[in-house]
Amino acid sequence: MKAGGEAPHQVLGRLRFLLQCSECFRRARALPAALCYVPREVQYKICKDPSAAAARSLLSVWDSPGPARGGRAAMIEVRKGGCLRASGEEYCNSAGLWVKLSKEQLEEYASTRHLAEGWVLAQRFGEGGDKLVPVDSVERIQCQHQTLGVDYRPAVSWEQVVDLTYSIRLGEMPRLVEQDEAAVQKFRSVPPGWTYEHDMELGRFLYDHSEKKLQSADCVKEHINSIEVSSHAEDCAAAHLTDNLTHTFWESNGPPGQHWVRLNMKKGAIVKRLWLMLDGQSNSHIPRRVAVYGGTLSRLQHLRTVLINENSYQNICILRDMKTHVPVLEIRFLECRAQGYNVRLQGIKIVSFWEWDLVLNAGMFQPARLVRYPLLERVEADVLYRRAVLIQRFVQLLESVLCYLIPLSEDSIGTFNALRSMKPFLLLSKQSEALIAHCLQSSESSAPDCLPKLYINRLLAREHRANPALDPSCRNAVFTQLYEGLSSSKNNQPLDYRWPLTYSQWWECDFVTEGIIDGGGGFRDSLTDVSEELCPSSSDVAVPLPFFVRTSNQANSSSDTRDRYVPNPSCKDFPKYEWIGQLMGAALRSKEFLILSLPALVWKQLAGEEVSWSRDFATVDSELVKLLEVLERVDKEGFEFMFGRELTYTTVLSDQRVVELIPNGSNTAVRYEDRREFIRLVQKARLEESKEQIAAIRAGLLRVVPQPVLDLLTWQQIERRICGDPEITVAELRKFIKFEDFPSDDTRIKYFFEALNNFTSEDLSHFLKFATGRSRLPVQINVYPERSNSEAWDVMPQSSTCSCSFFLPNYSTAKICEEMLRYAVYNCMSIDTDKDE
Repeated sequence: MKAGGEAPHQVLGRLRFLLQCSECFRRARALPAALCYVPREVQYKICKDPSAAAARSLLSVWDSPGPARGGRAAMIEVRKGGCLRASGEEYCNSAGLWVKLSKEQLEEYASTRHLAEGWVLAQRFGEGGDKLVPVDSVERIQCQHQTLGVDYRPAVSWEQVVDLTYSIRLGEMPRLVEQDEAAVQKFRSVPPGWTYEHDMELGRFLYDHSEKKLQSADCVKEHINSIEVSSHAEDCAAAHLTDNLTHTFWESNGPPGQHWVRLNMKKGAIVKRLWLMLDGQSNSHIPRRVAVYGGTLSRLQHLRTVLINENSYQNICILRDMKTHVPVLEIRFLECRAQGYNVRLQGIKIVSFWEWDLVLNAGMFQPARLVRYPLLERVEADVLYRRAVLIQRFVQLLESVLCYLIPLSEDSIGTFNALRSMKPFLLLSKQSEALIAHCLQSSESSAPDCLPKLYINRLLAREHRANPALDPSCRNAVFTQLYEGLSSSKNNQPLDYRWPLTYSQWWECDFVTEGIIDGGGGFRDSLTDVSEELCPSSSDVAVPLPFFVRTSNQANSSSDTRDRYVPNPSCKDFPKYEWIGQLMGAALRSKEFLILSLPALVWKQLAGEEVSWSRDFATVDSELVKLLEVLERVDKEGFEFMFGRELTYTTVLSDQRVVELIPNGSNTAVRYEDRREFIRLVQKARLEESKEQIAAIRAGLLRVVPQPVLDLLTWQQIERRICGDPEITVAELRKFIKFEDFPSDDTRIKYFFEALNNFTSEDLSHFLKFATGRSRLPVQINVYPERSNSEAWDVMPQSSTCSCSFFLPNYSTAKICEEMLRYAVYNCMSIDTDKDE
């Protein structure tokens, strides 16, 4: 189903259908029958595997889909050139794709007449072999043409059924193939206790287990059985192709045109990317023309020939996006540069997956995988699988009209608002990222000719942070110094923050009394300071600025959102709130971060998503949410005992102000009969307490980021793009560390990682800030040996935040390395090493 090729009546029909589905998801009702459509009968033909000796004609019939679930019941034979009649119901598990035979269809075979239903494996995962492919039999087509005419095309897919059911058209409508009522009912049945939140969590599970999230850390080790080569020179064996070392390589040793590398893949592995890592030291050893073959060893078929650019000296992708498993991949080197004889490679690299991980199947829903998804843990795998199929169908249809829902022009008004409750499903869309990139790129402005230069006194800023009460105007805060500096007459050209992704520095900082040349590190330090002033990471310090206040949960030890802030309902400095929104938009468009610890309640409103009291306000004040739940359920006697006449029509906002919910509310007691109205008023007041401030932030955000981008991003994606990844692990950090000029067996690297393994997430965040000026991933860190005093041992490490470089000294033990490194990241945050005094 390709977007953009639909007729107008199709688009309108699908929009109507999506709106109906959206309402069903929100209210946990049975989804429309068209989305659940399953044809009553489908004809299957055996498609012969080219590598097999002969096509199978005997098929095993099981009483349930999968040998592990039921014993094999019978064998049936499909005559040569014939078709297998089956129902349209399919089921996919870790064994493969199964098709169901109804009681009526089983009656055709003597060996299966005793069965109520039967299942045949149409396609087996990981082993290749023959497949059952749906077709229309010649007899059926001839009969339809004789009866209904040669132009007759019945609707046999759920997409066609949606279009026919929801589109208005002139003329005679094609007929629908009769549906399998029992299979449709299985799909439409809403699981007991199922809610909208279950569907959203299932969508998140599908995203977390999608191709782009499942990539293995070591695909070579996990998916390749062995590697063979045509020949090798002394000390240049095949093992060097996968040792991940930059100073070793494989080199062939034989006549030109007869060199190859053979990858013997494990069963079920599918290669999505295959790279050659060239060794650029000798031009005549670099391959010029390469052919890739795949299949069984006795029947290799040509897949692709690649002509390598003469200017390429690094990694070259020679194969991409394989759809099926091939047991053997053979890379043949047809020609070398400069008429060279032998090939030299630094290594090979692949991105690969297990076949069953790329296809939705019931085997995905293993208990070990569901631990992170508490709403799904107790639900049967079959139920989750069927529901996931419907979500996939919904997303597929949504993708076909997404370009109509999200206008690419900022001047037009989008219609996605009607489907905003379905935004979490956009994570599964393959088009949304491309649309986001297009919207951001098309709305870029050219980079300014010169950077605004701002003079920042961080000493005064530290004094202000130590005691904000002494300076209510906050004029010495880094935030205010930046804001006033950018607003001054010297910088009269307002910044629009819509610069290209490669534009990484928005202003230049000259820190008074500090010896720094700002090559980017000082700028990033200023952003980190602004983040810390707006939402301090420590709960033990005063908030230096008036724009955000701590949530009630920060004083609640039972809450899991204790570090959050909300916009201050009392603060009416809306121009500065708009500027905060602009900075957030600039971070979203760039690789920089503005770390603001805001609850889901705020992020959802910035993203234009619906908010709910019980789910979202609990991230602000979970105790109040629980109290109102008790108040709603309590009986009259309990109400009088708990509150008497002390409960009045007032509530306390996040800024600790007491506000009246009705005129003279502080003097009006809440009666038991009116408690639900009181609850409604409290919820409204608290949900809207920061409404004006959030609107101002969103207005600033929309000045930098086009509306369609916010329509396409979920609130979690917006938070991650603006703030970075909040959780740091050593495993994740290792992906962004690059060692330069170290021997492969250097003990400094070993001690360095042993030290980091003992770091907490907070320690790792401080290390990031020490090395890069940032507190969150992703950011590349280049680690070099200590250069200023290379002979010294057990000294303090140094860094250069401008170049994101870390200089690692020699250490006697891993313990000393850990102690020195931890002390440095907490106590040596000066970046004086960036400039000599």
